[in-house]
Amino acid sequence: MGRPPGEPGRVAYLYLLPAFVVYAVFLLYPIGRAVQISLYDWDGLTLGRWVGLDNYAAILSDERLRAGFGHALVLIVFYAVIPLAIGLTLAAILNHAQVRGLGFFRTVVFLPQVVAMVVVAVAWRRVYAPDGTLNALLGALGLDGLTRGWLGDHTFALPAVGVVGTWFESGLVTVLLLAGMSRVPAELYEAARLDGAGAVREFFAVTLPSVRGEIAVALTLTVIAALRTFDLVYVTTRGGPGESTSVPSFEVYHRAFGLGQVGSAAAIGVTLTVVIFAISFAINRLADKGTT
Repeated sequence: MGRPPGEPGRVAYLYLLPAFVVYAVFLLYPIGRAVQISLYDWDGLTLGRWVGLDNYAAILSDERLRAGFGHALVLIVFYAVIPLAIGLTLAAILNHAQVRGLGFFRTVVFLPQVVAMVVVAVAWRRVYAPDGTLNALLGALGLDGLTRGWLGDHTFALPAVGVVGTWFESGLVTVLLLAGMSRVPAELYEAARLDGAGAVREFFAVTLPSVRGEIAVALTLTVIAALRTFDLVYVTTRGGPGESTSVPSFEVYHRAFGLGQVGSAAAIGVTLTVVIFAISFAINRLADKGTT
């Protein structure tokens, strides 16, 4: 029996080899090196001392580190959950109403994504300043009692940072979901209307199941953005006041370059990578189950 036409299967691996080499050099090797460093007590200059899994145990026992991961979970609500609710609502309304100038609207809501986060952070830091735009607006409305230094308040600093994430991610989620909804066959909506479905039932019976894939993509992107937030926190609060806005990615920087605890910083980074991978995997698994 002759060999199937075309090149041997092993040749395909040769085509993949250049991309794999780049992937290994710039991703797999740094991750492996970070895992190695995380097993040492090392300041980045002198000879390191083997400590095994002590750096990982410290993540569970260190209150500041536990709080940092807790803050990251709070930011997931602002970066992913709230933008998803806003995006679903806006996309459903715009897709159902067939608004004129939809292309312009997509450009406007997506605009924050093309602005560097450092620029966004500087602008919002001015909005939240004691003499900034937000307090000026509250004063103009006669709500002077609500004014405060938002980024310097232990209670409101983390939600204030989270609101910036909501503003930043809502446009991306809306555009993704709007693109998904535009591909839903009109026949499905017509069939739902013939069955007597109203707008709400039509949304849950037709629209929501049809954009399950786009929802998974949106959640994956926004959850990753929430967990690896660094530049926004660094520019606006530096993890303060106190430790109220400290997050894992900021702790990696703070411990490696501020405290000289490179091993501990590497352990935090590796743990954060595992958490991101686990959550992303879970989101996509749930989305796959929903489509079967």
